[in-house]
Amino acid sequence: MARVLVVDDDPAIREVLAAYLARERFEVLEAEDGLQALEQAPGADLVILDLMLPGMDGWRVAQELRRDWPDLPILMLTARGEEEERVRGFELGADDYVTKPFSPREVVARVRALLRRVGLKDELVYGPLVIRPRAREVLLEGQPVALSRLEFDLLLTLARHPGMVFTRERLLERVWGPGFEGVDRVVDVHVALLRKKLGDDAEHPRFIETVRGVGYRFRES
Repeated sequence: MARVLVVDDDPAIREVLAAYLARERFEVLEAEDGLQALEQAPGADLVILDLMLPGMDGWRVAQELRRDWPDLPILMLTARGEEEERVRGFELGADDYVTKPFSPREVVARVRALLRRVGLKDELVYGPLVIRPRAREVLLEGQPVALSRLEFDLLLTLARHPGMVFTRERLLERVWGPGFEGVDRVVDVHVALLRKKLGDDAEHPRFIETVRGVGYRFRES
């Protein structure tokens, strides 16, 4: 289940988008200003970002998001429809653009298209390992692997971005959630459990590599 962060200072807009997204089985996070958006971003797979926000505006938020989470898709939502504004949005890193008033169904369709584009597919295949996000299933050599919710979310987070290094802190934010107050040692414990179930060797990994002093990454090959 992909997590979509809706950033808008209008509670009515957040409510409508959240309802349509939840109906399509997305998990929805909400923020009413730029600071809240940056706090919630580590737990999101995509951001719907309004430009006209109080305090830190959407332009600044987009810059911060692109700096800290370069792989995070951004769908800009604004009342401005001029070409100059759209161009500026794309230059700041927006992946798509919708102007108000909008159709919630169109927004959901664009969200789906963006997630497909960045790799949130129905099935991820890495040699003998198959991950099915929608069904929350994992197959190894054709046999099902029983994973806990956290183990599955941890594996999926890494596998969606092969070659990308995730710090323990970022994995805590993405998998356990921004409000989690535990220590980063819990990541190491779950990686060890996950490796055991996948028959992976920490010294000669097929799937999950340790980046010493930093965190973990999923092997590209």
